[in-house]
Amino acid sequence: MERGSGLLLHITSLPGSPLVGDLGPSAHEFLEILRDAGQRYWQVLPLSPTAPEHDNSPYSGLSAFAGNPIMVSPQLLANEGLLTADELASLPRGEPNRVDYGLTYEHRMRLLRLAFSRFKPSGDYDRFLDRNSWWLEDYALYVSLRERFKGSDWSSWPEGLRRRDRGELQAWREKLKERVELEHFIQYEFFSQWSSLRAHARRLGIRIIGDIPIYVSYDSADVWSNPRIFKLGRDLRPTYVSGVPPDYFSRTGQLWNTPVYDWESLRRERYSWWIRRFAHASELFDAVRLDHFRGFAAYWEVPAGEKTAVNGRWARGPGEDLFRRVMREVPRLQLIAEDLGFITPDVVQLRDRLGLPGLKVLQFAWDGNPDNPYKPHNYGRNFVVYTGTHDNNTIVGWFFHEASPRARREAMNYMGLRDTREVNWAFIRLAMMSVADVSIFPVQDVLGLGPEARMNTPGTVGNNWRWRLESLDGLRRAARRLRDMTRAYGR
Repeated sequence: MERGSGLLLHITSLPGSPLVGDLGPSAHEFLEILRDAGQRYWQVLPLSPTAPEHDNSPYSGLSAFAGNPIMVSPQLLANEGLLTADELASLPRGEPNRVDYGLTYEHRMRLLRLAFSRFKPSGDYDRFLDRNSWWLEDYALYVSLRERFKGSDWSSWPEGLRRRDRGELQAWREKLKERVELEHFIQYEFFSQWSSLRAHARRLGIRIIGDIPIYVSYDSADVWSNPRIFKLGRDLRPTYVSGVPPDYFSRTGQLWNTPVYDWESLRRERYSWWIRRFAHASELFDAVRLDHFRGFAAYWEVPAGEKTAVNGRWARGPGEDLFRRVMREVPRLQLIAEDLGFITPDVVQLRDRLGLPGLKVLQFAWDGNPDNPYKPHNYGRNFVVYTGTHDNNTIVGWFFHEASPRARREAMNYMGLRDTREVNWAFIRLAMMSVADVSIFPVQDVLGLGPEARMNTPGTVGNNWRWRLESLDGLRRAARRLRDMTRAYGR
């Protein structure tokens, strides 16, 4: 990747629009600020539709291909003549720095239904439906059925729907025709708005980095419509689920409970589902972070029904075979390996054979070991360095509330820091001056925000993915400082 720097900010965290960040004017303003600050990259989290049953996590989406309806901008719909000023004004304001997903979904869907009632299909709309029918038809029916069955996943649906009996599917398509067509419209508007945003980024010389979670939720259109590529039993329930083994941080490991892939079945199909997934991503992003990259080398699978990950086993992933095919079929897409966590030599070898950039996180560097791979003097060029990720506390939160006194002393000594009042900027400078080709900073770190601005705390539910910027003013004020630092370090 070209040497440069950028910011990490999810779409839902943008300010401006009532209730939740979206693809409207504020997203375009953010791009302008990135340009003014000399930044080359904007990283976002997965754009997938989320559900309260999954804690509204973008890493447990209802589809690997669809866009999140709550990200569709009402203001841009009004600009199309599909909503009125009074209807926009009817939205409740909500908390300025928190997303209330229940309230957001209720009111966003109300406006989307109004806009759909006034929408006149065009040739562009018909072309969108035709180009995306391979995933859109199943997804639109899935969310319509899920709504009809009060949010329950497909394992509890009538047998004909679970088994995807053709006659049953067609009967329900007719029965839910209006809701299915509403979802077609929502996805058309989402991808139209995203296309406009990405075109704006290109004009400004900014590359957008997306995120591909390795696993998909069992409660998803992907598993329902492609059961053969997952390890499911005759009852269509998972036989094995995902997780990670016990380690220093957890004696029982982590149990993620998503179904694991049947890689042999995928290999026989020449990885067609994955090829389509990467091709779809290449139309949305310039680069993608591959979440849990180690799972492509070898992954931990746990028999379904286990309460912990202790009784799992290592199973071989697709390795180089998958990625050589991807690189032939989708050559335009830059891949980034999220190689954090329990990493074995085979993972490093796979990453390096493929020539993919890996990740470095500055918060992990301070254990007293000069050979720690997260210390900048141990980096190579082909890496992306972060002050922290969406799973970390903010730098201010980590430094003052989580780091040990020894870690704080070590970090300050390493950076020659005597004053901690702007510790966030010290870490940004450290990442900027490193040899790593790309440095990325969560917006929270640029603004020096504390633990109240943390995006996600792994292993917890109920208070994640909700943080939101109140305004872009602080970033505007920081733009010159970022630009000067970017120039100083050749980014």
